[in-house]
Amino acid sequence: MRRMVAETRLHPADLILPAFVREGITEPVPIQAMPGVVQHTRDTLRKAAAEAVEAGVSGIMLFGVPADGKKDAAGTAGTDPDGILQVAIRDVRAEIGDELVIMSDLCLDEYTDHGHCGVLDADGRVDNDATLERYAEMAQVQADAGVHVVGPSGMMDGQVGVVRDALDTIGKEDVAILAYTAKYSSAFYGPFREAVGSSLRGDRKTYQQDPANLRESMRELALDLEEGADMVMVKPAGPYLDVLAKVAASVDVPVAAYQISGEYAMVEAAAEKGWIDRDRAIFETLTGIRRAGAQMILTYWATEVAQKLADARD
Repeated sequence: MRRMVAETRLHPADLILPAFVREGITEPVPIQAMPGVVQHTRDTLRKAAAEAVEAGVSGIMLFGVPADGKKDAAGTAGTDPDGILQVAIRDVRAEIGDELVIMSDLCLDEYTDHGHCGVLDADGRVDNDATLERYAEMAQVQADAGVHVVGPSGMMDGQVGVVRDALDTIGKEDVAILAYTAKYSSAFYGPFREAVGSSLRGDRKTYQQDPANLRESMRELALDLEEGADMVMVKPAGPYLDVLAKVAASVDVPVAAYQISGEYAMVEAAAEKGWIDRDRAIFETLTGIRRAGAQMILTYWATEVAQKLADARD
């Protein structure tokens, strides 16, 4: 009876798998703060993409981790056509073609030696306009590599418009933009910093949003749509379900939410201690995100959950 009258249902097609690929490794590297998640080799990334397709997952969001010594102040590894992310996009596209929507993180933080999402000025502050020039270059090399969707995540003013223009200039009008519309300065990013080998010292409060604010997110939403965003996202997901619900009720474009590393780690840690039922907690958190209005959910459990949903149908 519960199943028959359920108002909200999860489906494998709702899910997007975030995945990390690291340059120069021959075996996957476990991420200590995220049990079950790894920095992939190029080969294991291809396998993970194929498994996601088999499970019915809709998309994969790729994050590149450059080899030691390849970071610099301008994050040039991020715009190198042969940089790890661009190579990974080509690998995955060759492996699964168009059977999975291939998305890419469009940000400099993985590639800068200071760990910020942009270029710094002489006073050590993020230079918004100089950063936008780098984002335009990143969008073009990612598009040339074969990505279907770019995800500008650095929260620079005007980033969506600049990326749209950069893509259109090279004839990549069909490459879509998933705007990180409401990306909050959150304590829950901690494990992600390990996952991408972040060099960050300090914080990103000058360009990520204040967790206390909702109206700010709605202004960002209006700007992103005006600049040409094809989809919009709220990140993190769990602590910001009210923001997610308001965004979803306000737009007619697809809405995504990112269940981030800290959200994942809390459930895994509590389950390991025997304090909660792991599977029930996973499905409850994802159902809550779906109920709040997300049509697409980025979650590190994507393939596992999709497989379990398929098994339940069988």
